[in-house]
Amino acid sequence: MTILVAPVNEIDAPALPGVGTAVDQEQALEPLWQVIIHNDDVTPFDYVIGILLSLFMLSEEMADHIATTAHFEGQAVVVVRPRAEAERLVKVARTRARLDGYPLTFSMERDA
Repeated sequence: MTILVAPVNEIDAPALPGVGTAVDQEQALEPLWQVIIHNDDVTPFDYVIGILLSLFMLSEEMADHIATTAHFEGQAVVVVRPRAEAERLVKVARTRARLDGYPLTFSMERDA
């Protein structure tokens, strides 16, 4: 039995997306924005946790802390991101909540 082995060629590894590029440098200088979750009296706590876990990729501990803070203080900062990403997250989270029949609200403010 003959086993054919393809020759190994040196392959330049592709650059990691955004590492050391002009776009990355521009984003580094761009102001950051806070994504804020607002408490309401309708949306179940477990649903809020689910949104924070699935859309914002938070740990269970962070999701619980943010949801509890919003519950008791009326709002809480979820994440801080560049403007385009913050806008996308707010839009997706709002849309998801509305499709699921909840009035859960997200907004954004420029980070101080």
